[in-house]
Amino acid sequence: MIDNPDDLKDFIVKSLEERKADNIVVIPLQDEVPLAKYMIFASGRSVKNISAMAEYLSLQLKHSAYVKPSVEGLKGSDWVLLDAGDVIVHLFHPETRSHLKLEELWTKRK
Repeated sequence: MIDNPDDLKDFIVKSLEERKADNIVVIPLQDEVPLAKYMIFASGRSVKNISAMAEYLSLQLKHSAYVKPSVEGLKGSDWVLLDAGDVIVHLFHPETRSHLKLEELWTKRK
């Protein structure tokens, strides 16, 4: 069981690396944002690849970390959001990621 936000973040990053996610970026939210401690952004090569990464991560979290994530956009989407409590994960198609620029919103929030 993972009960530490830092360990959960590391577990998720390792899982994404195992599935060959591209351009993984971790943004610490610290205590200024009550919804989570970290936000992770990563890219996949296709809609199918993004769905597969999200399903794999969801299963890994349930069975190895004992965290039940909430997943949105899993079927046929170029952006999947996975909420694992202290860590929120965004999986994007590269074009969608560059178009939405969500990372910029979170890094320039101060």
